[in-house]
Amino acid sequence: MTTKIFAGFDDVLIEVAFALIPLLLFFLFFQFFILKLPVKKLRDILIGVFLTYWGLAFFLQGVHIGFMPAGEAMGRILGGMSKPSVILIGFLLGFVSTFAEPAVRILNQQVEKVSGGYISQKVMLYTLSIGVAIAIALSMVRILLGIPLWYFILPGYLMALVLIGYSSATFTAIAFDSGGVVTGPMTASFLIALFVGLASALDGSDPMLDGFGMVALVALIPILSVLLLGFLYSRKEKENERSLQQESRESE
Repeated sequence: MTTKIFAGFDDVLIEVAFALIPLLLFFLFFQFFILKLPVKKLRDILIGVFLTYWGLAFFLQGVHIGFMPAGEAMGRILGGMSKPSVILIGFLLGFVSTFAEPAVRILNQQVEKVSGGYISQKVMLYTLSIGVAIAIALSMVRILLGIPLWYFILPGYLMALVLIGYSSATFTAIAFDSGGVVTGPMTASFLIALFVGLASALDGSDPMLDGFGMVALVALIPILSVLLLGFLYSRKEKENERSLQQESRESE
């Protein structure tokens, strides 16, 4: 049992090492020539890098032996269910997967910190979760009905360009970062395998054509949801400004 769990783990360790070593070398260069952090701070950072290395290695090993096989098996089961059930399950999976995405938590914390609490973590989390849930549901619809991917992508980005004009620069920047953040390891590792399994279980569906493209939608819809949130915030700000101006006139 242990042998099966750790099959190919040595290759994973090498892959993670090649990913982290360049970052570590860059940091050490800046440390010795520019930053010159105290020894205690340097020790804490190196401990963090060590923990990151093993955390990534165990996570990727879990993806290979657990997430991807489970996702494909679930996709094949969904292929035998009714279309409304598949779409509803896709919506729920998209919603909960965003809660488990580590990068989303980090983005939400940074947004709340930089905005001084004006944009709260909870608001961002629910906005992104709903966006990803809609994206997964639309991906299910695309596979079930055989709709080409660009029917969703082209109108979606046109809508994003329109919403940019009604949203602030802050929300625009956050929105396009959100598109990359939500397509993290949780979404990519589990849901891609699920969609490939679903496409392979449907008659007349090609897993190579229909099983992929989900990440493109997941990267797009949260952008739209955050831009829409920015539009709502801008409307609220304008209403507050009008009310303040009206109160100032009445006081005069």
